[in-house]
Amino acid sequence: MLASLRKAADGLISLSATIGTLGLLAVVGVILVDVIGRALGKPLYGSQDLITMAFVLVVFGAMALCDRAGGHIAVDLFERYYPDWLNRLADVVAALLGVAIFAALAWATYDSAKISQMLNLSTNLLRLPKVWFQWALCGFSVIAALGMLLRAVELTLGTRDVRREAA
Repeated sequence: MLASLRKAADGLISLSATIGTLGLLAVVGVILVDVIGRALGKPLYGSQDLITMAFVLVVFGAMALCDRAGGHIAVDLFERYYPDWLNRLADVVAALLGVAIFAALAWATYDSAKISQMLNLSTNLLRLPKVWFQWALCGFSVIAALGMLLRAVELTLGTRDVRREAA
């Protein structure tokens, strides 16, 4: 059962990373068009709105993959001096702390999205609905939290350490 959960989680992580990649490509394209347009005296209208909102996709789309690959900050100065069980416990606690942080972020963003939808909030120039990007951030945060929770379970049961496999 844990293997099928890991496979489903890896699929969601890959999907969110792909969306983040597409967001990054969109940012590069918008910046390229805007720079060329500025040189010709016709900057791209709304480029700041597009870039700002696309970075929500870039940053939070890649967050679950960053955790899956062990890319978060880790201070391992004393890791080699500690017994394996203590290192594993520290990894489990860190994963559970990440779950709490991303779950709280998803909850706060969900509440904010309800307000944005009620007030019909949008970006300044292009009037893009802010709620779209808040829903995306909420979804990416939930995916990251679930990935971290699965990592904590795998570490607790001793089945595998996905961060060590990715290295």
